[in-house]
Amino acid sequence: MAIGISPTVDFAFKLVFGNPEHTRITIHFLNSILNLSSPITAVTIQNPYLEKGDETDKLSILDFLAVDQTGRMFNIEMQTTLPAGMSRRLIYHVARIYGDQLTEGKSYTALRPAIVICVLTKALFPEDKLHMDFRLRDATGRVLADDVQVHLLQLSKLVATVQNISGYGLIEQWAYFMINAERLSMNDVLQMFHDQEFAEAAEVLEMIPKTPEERMQYNARLKFQMDEAARLEQARLDVEQAHLDIEQALREQAQRDVEQARLDGQTIGEARGEVKGRREGLERGVLIGRIRTLQEVLGVDHPSAEELADFDITQLSVLAGELHLRIRRQGA
Repeated sequence: MAIGISPTVDFAFKLVFGNPEHTRITIHFLNSILNLSSPITAVTIQNPYLEKGDETDKLSILDFLAVDQTGRMFNIEMQTTLPAGMSRRLIYHVARIYGDQLTEGKSYTALRPAIVICVLTKALFPEDKLHMDFRLRDATGRVLADDVQVHLLQLSKLVATVQNISGYGLIEQWAYFMINAERLSMNDVLQMFHDQEFAEAAEVLEMIPKTPEERMQYNARLKFQMDEAARLEQARLDVEQAHLDIEQALREQAQRDVEQARLDGQTIGEARGEVKGRREGLERGVLIGRIRTLQEVLGVDHPSAEELADFDITQLSVLAGELHLRIRRQGA
């Protein structure tokens, strides 16, 4: 029978990885992700999962803090959505954990490393890999200090399958377990994963439906996560629609501007045509009057006034020039 409980629901995640009664799982998970030079051998869960469940709890972030045998502090959480400012939120958390150690009278040398591990069902960096490790480094990669770290486990970047998961490392195996535990049986877990901590994690998940209060809290958190995901998706769709509406409005306005420009150009052209027509009419009248005067001086009546009306400006100018030249020759 399938386990039927997903560790990607933050309530179940905390029961598995932040449970004071199952710190072996926490230790194994941390050592798998961090690959520390000084492995973790013991942890204390600072804020156990056994808080009372009520409506206000649905709005809280169900993460937890673990402290190892050397005082290193690990904040671990599951995120099924990507709220705005996610990167800054992670930086704020690790900075608070690190800075809050330094109470009055303590030396900086007393500060212990603060490490945030955030498991994401959606990739914060879509083009990157399953496990991402952020520290204080310079441009060449030289580490200023390992005291502040943020690790991301982007579950959607897992490439392992049921056929080859046993050949992958522990990071990939934990990622596969988180994604698929709901559909696996205990026999599947025992066959696929060699380390006992995976079976122990599956046992914790199997106990949730058997405890009415835990089942109720699991269902409440599952509903909240689904509602929150739907809300964020609707917000994303609303933003996209708003962008489409703006683009459509801009296109329509551009079309109106082009049409208005065409109409304005037509009006201006017509007005210029009228002015040009009046100028040409005035110029034609002057030329015809000059030609008639020259014809009278020369005693000729060809072309007639009716014929001159059909001449264009160029023809009238040429004729006026010829008549003027004839008068000059006669005077000579």
